[in-house]
Amino acid sequence: MTISIKNLSVVIVSFHSQEVIDDCIKSISNEIQIIVVENSRNKTVKSTLESKYKNVKCILPSENLGMGAGNNFGLTFVQTDFAFILNPDVTLEKNTIEEIISASKNLEIFGLIAPISSNSTYPNYKIFKKNNSTINKKAPFRVESVDGFAMILNIKKLKQLDHFRENNFFDENFFMYLENDDLCKRINNNNYKIFIVPTSKINHLGGKAVSKKYKEQIELSRNWHWMWSKFYFNKKHRGFLIAILNSFPTFLSAVIKFALYSILNHKKKDVYFHRASGFFNALLGKKSYYRPKINNQ
Repeated sequence: MTISIKNLSVVIVSFHSQEVIDDCIKSISNEIQIIVVENSRNKTVKSTLESKYKNVKCILPSENLGMGAGNNFGLTFVQTDFAFILNPDVTLEKNTIEEIISASKNLEIFGLIAPISSNSTYPNYKIFKKNNSTINKKAPFRVESVDGFAMILNIKKLKQLDHFRENNFFDENFFMYLENDDLCKRINNNNYKIFIVPTSKINHLGGKAVSKKYKEQIELSRNWHWMWSKFYFNKKHRGFLIAILNSFPTFLSAVIKFALYSILNHKKKDVYFHRASGFFNALLGKKSYYRPKINNQ
C-alpha cells in the first residue's frame, strides 16, 4: 500500500513551542490529522491549538516524555498506515507531501521514507559508508539513517516485525538525541529500507523548537542528554568498551573546561558540568533522568 493523504497522519512532539508550531501546522494540508504531544502539559496550548485547527488533536501526557517516548505516545493515537514524525520547528514546502506520495508508488517495501532538508550544508541523512554509487538528485535514494525532525514511518509494515508490534518504534530510554539513529539501525537490521526523496523538501530552523526564554535551561539539558545518549547508543549497539572509548575524550575535555570556566564564566561552567554529568550517569547505568528546570504549567 502506498502513501496517500487519507492514509497519513502527522505526529509532532512539542515543548513550549508556541513560537514556531503555528508555521509548522499551517504548512500541512488540513486534510491530514495532526497529533501534537505537548510535553509541557500546558492546558492553554491544548485549547488554543484545538480551537484554531480542526485537524489538530493535542495530547497532554502525565509527564515530560521527551522525544522517543513522546513520539511513541503520539503514535498510539494514529489510525492510518503511515505517520509523519515532525519537529515543531519544521515547515513543509508546497509539494512536500505530494512528492513523497508520488515517489512511494515506485518504491519496493520500505520501513521509513523522508523528505530532504532544503539546507544542503547540513544534510538530514547519512549514507552507508560502503556506498560508492552516485546519488540521483531527482530520484529516491537509499540511506543508512535520517534525522528525526522529519520522517514518515511505514507503520503497517513495521508492525509486522516483533520489534515494533507494540508501538515501541522508539527506544524510550532515549529522552532526546539519537533515538532516530537507533530506530533506523533497527529498521536496517530487519532488512527494511530507508529512503530520501530529494524532490520533497522541508525547512528546518534547527534548535528553535523551544521558546527562546528557556534558552539557558534547554542548553543545559541538551548537553546532558547528548552525552548520555551517545554513551547509551554506543553501548547498546557496539558494546561497553567502545562506548567508553567513543565518549571519554569529550568527557575529559568537559571536565577540564568546567575547571577553567569555574573561574572565568559561570554559565559556561554549568554547560560543561552538565556535559560531564551526562556521560558519568550513563557510565553508571543510570536512566536519562535529567529534565530542564522549567515551570511546565
